Amino acid sequence: MAFPEWSINAVNLEEHADNPVHTVEGGLAAGFAGAVVAGTTIFAYATRPVAEAWGAAWVTGGGHEVWFRLPVLADEPVIVGGDEREVTASVGGRACVVLVPEQVASVPGDPNGVRLAPLVEVMNEQWVGYAARCGEHLGLYDDENVVHPVVWPSLANLVFKRQLVEGPWVHTRSRIRHLGAVRPGDTVVVESWEVDRFATRAGERAVVDMRMTVGDELVVTVEHEALVRLG
Repeated sequence: MAFPEWSINAVNLEEHADNPVHTVEGGLAAGFAGAVVAGTTIFAYATRPVAEAWGAAWVTGGGHEVWFRLPVLADEPVIVGGDEREVTASVGGRACVVLVPEQVASVPGDPNGVRLAPLVEVMNEQWVGYAARCGEHLGLYDDENVVHPVVWPSLANLVFKRQLVEGPWVHTRSRIRHLGAVRPGDTVVVESWEVDRFATRAGERAVVDMRMTVGDELVVTVEHEALVRLG
């Protein structure tokens, strides 16, 4: 089943300027051609055709794995399209983000690794309004009173920013499973375990396994990978 194609000029939100690669000067210093748009923003764009096709059932009970292959710069035109096997967000014919959707999420096993400090966040406008601020205005989320999937890698990024990185860093991959509905106003508790850290040609990578709960209910799991030290 082919999903409808969708396009937008990438929005570089000022709220991401705490990571230097999302500024012009910092992006140039890190070897990019300008300010790099946050991966979570391009991820939000990539979810649109899946959410349009599979609806709230996917947002509350599906999943996906996403890879960040190439940078997207501020204002570059992004074209999103694909099918139930793979969705790409492309610039100039180059696949920058690849998302493999899963219509029904599988439940992962128990996490292992070095436990990090928990994170507690209320689903206020900072989180609930993110997708609209970056231009992904699909009405499904207001109609169904559920938060946008972009919240989950955004929360995962916050764990990295507070506990694992200093200076420029790059989100590279996430494996996300939606296991329940999360509503605006809910309090989400994020528990995290660093499960791997290794060197690559691009720099040092860390992998963190996360469990997100509302009350006593497990609602989301995230396996989050990023370059925590470039070079």
